[in-house]
Amino acid sequence: MESTFVIVDLDHSPESHTPAYETEARDRDRVVIGVAAEPRVAVEGCDILLTGVPDPPRPWVGCVDPHATARKLGHVVESRPAASVALVQVLRMGSGLSIPDRLVLESLAYSTLQGGVDFRSWLAAAPRRTPRPAETPVQLDRDGSRLSITLDRPWVRNAFDAATRDALCEALQVAVADPSISRVDLYGSGPAFCSGGDLAEFGTSRDPAQAHLVRVHRSPGALLNRCGPRVTAHLHGACVGAGIELAAFAGRVVAAPDTVIRLPEIGMGLIPGAGGTASIPVRVGRERTAYLALSGAELSVEEALRWGLVDEISDADDVSADPQQAFRH
Repeated sequence: MESTFVIVDLDHSPESHTPAYETEARDRDRVVIGVAAEPRVAVEGCDILLTGVPDPPRPWVGCVDPHATARKLGHVVESRPAASVALVQVLRMGSGLSIPDRLVLESLAYSTLQGGVDFRSWLAAAPRRTPRPAETPVQLDRDGSRLSITLDRPWVRNAFDAATRDALCEALQVAVADPSISRVDLYGSGPAFCSGGDLAEFGTSRDPAQAHLVRVHRSPGALLNRCGPRVTAHLHGACVGAGIELAAFAGRVVAAPDTVIRLPEIGMGLIPGAGGTASIPVRVGRERTAYLALSGAELSVEEALRWGLVDEISDADDVSADPQQAFRH
C-alpha cells in the first residue's frame, strides 16, 4: 500500500516545484509535509511546513530539527492513517467554506471516524471511567449588559460531557438572542479551563449518524461564532481538545501563564470534533492547525501568543478591554 504521507525537501525539490510544491492528484489522500532550512514565500500544496528558523512567520512551524520532526509526524500518520488523512482533507476543504459549513464538514468526518477501527481499538484499550456529572455544569451570571458563563465541573477539570455541551448551548443562546448583552466572558472553574471531551462518555454513542445530527444541532461552536465579537475567553491550566477549540471562536482570548494547549484527538483515531478545524485555522492557519493536531504536542502560552491563538497573557482576569478589537473573522 502506498504511504499515507510524503515529506518534501523544499530546499532540494525540482526547479519546477520551486518555490511551491505542486500537489499531485495522488496527494489528495496523503499528508504532505514540507521542510526547508529557511521559510519561503508562497509555498503551496503542503499540509505542514517545518523550518529550523526559530519563531518563523505563519504558516511555518519552527523546530530544532525539521527533518526529524517530519519523520516523527510521518510515524503518527502511519499509526493513525484514517484520522490523519481526514484531518488534512477537512482543513484543505474548509479553507473555502463558511464557518457553519466547516462545522458540518468536521462533524461528518468525526462521525465517520467514530465507526473506524482505530477509534474502537483505542476505546477498547482505554481504562473505564465512571461518569461524574454536575447538577448544573454551566453557571450564568448577568450584570447589566455583561454575561458571565462559567464551566463548573472542577472535579474533572471541566471535562466536556453532553450535559455541559447542552447547558453551554443554552447559555450562549441567551447571548445570541439578546443584543443588549455587549460583553460575554467565558470562564472555567477550578484548576483548568477545560480538559477536553469527557472520556467517561467516549464510545457510548453507537450510532455515528445520529451523533452527527446531534453535534450539528447542538453546537456551542456555531453559537460562539455568532456572538464571537462580544466574547472573551479566559484560559488557565489545561486547555485540551474542546477547551481550545471552543475558546478560539472568541473575539478575544486571555490566557494565564500556566495555560497549556493540546489537541490529542488524532491519537484516539479521531479529529478535533468541537469545532477546532473551523476555529483554530482562522487564528493560526490550516498548516499550524494540522501540526498541532498531528503532533499532539503541548503548545506553551508564549508560543500560542506568538501564533495568535491567544491575544494576551495575563495573571489577572482582565474583563475591561473590548473583545471586538481582536475579533478575527
